[in-house]
Amino acid sequence: MSQFRIAPVGREDVGHVMAMIRELAEFEELMHLLECTEAQLADALFGSQPLIEAVLGWVDEPDGARQAVAYALCFTNFSTFLGRRGLYLEDLFVRPAFRHRGYARALLRHLAALAVERNCGRFEWTVLDWNEGAQAFYRSLGADILPDWRITRLTGDALKKLASR
Repeated sequence: MSQFRIAPVGREDVGHVMAMIRELAEFEELMHLLECTEAQLADALFGSQPLIEAVLGWVDEPDGARQAVAYALCFTNFSTFLGRRGLYLEDLFVRPAFRHRGYARALLRHLAALAVERNCGRFEWTVLDWNEGAQAFYRSLGADILPDWRITRLTGDALKKLASR
């Protein structure tokens, strides 16, 4: 029987994460927005000032083979209202052939434990409005989907224009 395990991403694992980031972009129909390279990802994870951290979900087969089947990527944020840091989940992805086996729940449990260990006041992430399956799953874990908050974003020319004023 296959066994699922979670391990921090090492430098040698960056290619696995990048491959799944591409799969996530395809799933979300956002490939046209994907600019991240493996080198950029490696620098964000392991550069002189790491910005993010990630874990991989591995399936270990009885024959000794192992396969990266899921990942979660997060970073620390801060709540001025709570006066405490939080953990923000940027990505959670399980390859389609490995879904509905409890792997996403295991990754979220792992990160929730990390947030508690670090005395975080919050563990947060976003979910696409059309992904009703994910929303139902998150609610089943006890998560609230906040109806009154909207993501606001500046990119590209709009970001440069505001910065130059």
